[in-house]
Amino acid sequence: MGKGGGCVPSKKRQPPAGAAGAPSSSSGTTAAAAATAPREAPEEEVAAAAGRSLRLYIVFYSMYGHVEALAQRAGAGAGAVEGVEVVLRRVPETLPPEVLEKMQAPAKDPAVPVIASAAELEEADGVLFGFPTRYGAMAAQMKAFFDSTGSLWEEQRLAGKPAGFFVSTGTQGGGQETTAWTAITQLVHHGMLFVPIGYTFGSGMFKMDDIRGGSPYGAGVFAGDGSRQPSETELALAEHQGKYMASIVKKLAHHA
Repeated sequence: MGKGGGCVPSKKRQPPAGAAGAPSSSSGTTAAAAATAPREAPEEEVAAAAGRSLRLYIVFYSMYGHVEALAQRAGAGAGAVEGVEVVLRRVPETLPPEVLEKMQAPAKDPAVPVIASAAELEEADGVLFGFPTRYGAMAAQMKAFFDSTGSLWEEQRLAGKPAGFFVSTGTQGGGQETTAWTAITQLVHHGMLFVPIGYTFGSGMFKMDDIRGGSPYGAGVFAGDGSRQPSETELALAEHQGKYMASIVKKLAHHA
């Protein structure tokens, strides 16, 4: 796998208009007007991107470890693609420790750092988001993270970046598709490009002899009551998604 855990952003970004310490505009342009202005990459950004490896960020929330297992295998698949660097990040936990203890949630792996802020996504050439479902939609922890991307949305800093999803559900009818489907709205408002895996996993998508999470939208795992661990087929699908996503990132960068 590529160098994931400790990757540090290579350059600083200017704060968005209106933020503390940001230069003021003499024209009086409002934030709303700025949000509607076309966003083009400055020449220095293009030059910087040309001189480094492409970065695929894998940003996830995992309560019991199922989504994290998929994230690790997706990272392994993406890291096998030459010229692509994998960056693993988890989103901040929103539940207090005493609640997590009552829910018997295991401690988070310190080897995967919490994403410093949503602004870190600007350094990504592509993103895979992973999260468990809550009633057919993403968990609140991941939604809180997306809610923190307002300043990026305001200037469309993520527009054009490819992104995909992988999920975890408790039951076979619990939202393997709807969880990804309802999450697409987050990408749409940012102008990001949703990249499903379709049926690129080949015959593995048609196996009916065992329980398997995942769909054309992305990899997935059935967690049951939390005791069931991802099967090798589910992990292989996540690895395929990582590799597939990394190849799409390379293609887009090549044609940029």
